[in-house]
Amino acid sequence: MLNRFLHSFIFWGAWIIIPVLMEIVPAIGGFFLLLIRRAKAGHRLDKPKVYPEISIIIPVYNSAQTLFACIRSIKLSTYDPDKIRIFLVNNQGKDNSFEIFQRCQLAFPELHMQWLNAQQGKSRALNLALYNSEGKYIINLDSDGILEPHALQNLVDKFETRQDLNCMTGAVLTEPRLIDQFEHFFPRLLRELEFMEYAQAFLAGRSYASELNKVYTLSGAFSAFRKSAILKSRMYNTNTICEDTHITFQMRYLQKERVEICENALFYVDPIEGINKLYTQRQRWQRGSLEVAKQFLNDKNDFGRSFLDVNVHTLLYDHTFAFPRAIWYLALLCLLFMNYSSKMIILSTAFIFLTYIIVGFMYFATVLYFFREFPDLKSYYAGHWWVVILLPFFNFAVFFIRLAGIVNSIGTDSAWKTRNLTEEGQAFAAVVKEDLSKPAGWLKQLREWVNNPEEKEKA
Repeated sequence: MLNRFLHSFIFWGAWIIIPVLMEIVPAIGGFFLLLIRRAKAGHRLDKPKVYPEISIIIPVYNSAQTLFACIRSIKLSTYDPDKIRIFLVNNQGKDNSFEIFQRCQLAFPELHMQWLNAQQGKSRALNLALYNSEGKYIINLDSDGILEPHALQNLVDKFETRQDLNCMTGAVLTEPRLIDQFEHFFPRLLRELEFMEYAQAFLAGRSYASELNKVYTLSGAFSAFRKSAILKSRMYNTNTICEDTHITFQMRYLQKERVEICENALFYVDPIEGINKLYTQRQRWQRGSLEVAKQFLNDKNDFGRSFLDVNVHTLLYDHTFAFPRAIWYLALLCLLFMNYSSKMIILSTAFIFLTYIIVGFMYFATVLYFFREFPDLKSYYAGHWWVVILLPFFNFAVFFIRLAGIVNSIGTDSAWKTRNLTEEGQAFAAVVKEDLSKPAGWLKQLREWVNNPEEKEKA
């Protein structure tokens, strides 16, 4: 009986401790803490009497297909167009984006827009625009998304109310209207999972992190700064593919700024193009976070306090614990040969996923709270409650993509170009074919020797 208990304890402890400690407990605690804090601070922000001038920076790289819609969303914004200066920074694109810019000038004459040509690289483009920008606040937008009409005003309202706050990220979501355009079930399901993931990551995960000043990244797609603060920084780093994470770490560690999210400032991006795009995107994010984390690790921190640091905590969860988690995921079949019953394995795995689903519905309820200002979006989100049940399986797949990003980053330089899943499969098949060709060649020589009497006589 004791031996059986010890076997069960070791199994359950090794299998469950990492997801429980690193994901489930913080998620449940975060859910209730967020509700308590929001209930205490449920007042609306005061509106400034006079809205200040703002600068919007839009890096442009082969953006002809999306640029017009992006600028139109600024025009449709509730923010006074006379107080907006738009800088479109051409990142050595090869398409007709400049013609789209000219078309926007004709269509929206009330917008103040300026076209700048930058050296290659998004960071260089952002830095060029920063040096030329005017206005009290600097807002970065990706050219492949559109603003919710009140997003700019909501950002400035929070800045003006919180004079101690100098940097924020908006909430980035995928565009529901574009998701519904996919006719077939599985392509649409992939985009619905992505929508649910983004909504919960920004409006539940980052909202909780914001309360604790532990937001890891100011989203490069939609972020905002008080100009006086960002000009004191080292600007955007040109030697990493995650310049948004690098500027976030500068703000937190070098300038001791709070980093928060403005939950009612929404920015919609296009749904993911497909599995290959998802594969390269998540690997690039993983690779970039490793690069930035390495630059900001502080060896002088004492051992106990270092685990409370957002950088160390994220490294432990995303990287250090990634390999034992992968081993346990892949070792489930091996447990059948270690006197563990298939029933125990199935039940324990089902228990973990059931717990993730429960946590997902807690996040779901939190997101519904933040969507109260957006009835149509809230209705769409609530109608897709069933996607929460499938989200743990999506996150399970993404985990292995991120793990591949860790492995592929070893011994390689920073680069935007990453092999997609199809290319990885082709490369793997080529290696297997090459490895198998050697024993196949030896077998062919042996067969010829056995079947050729003359060769045997010579031997």
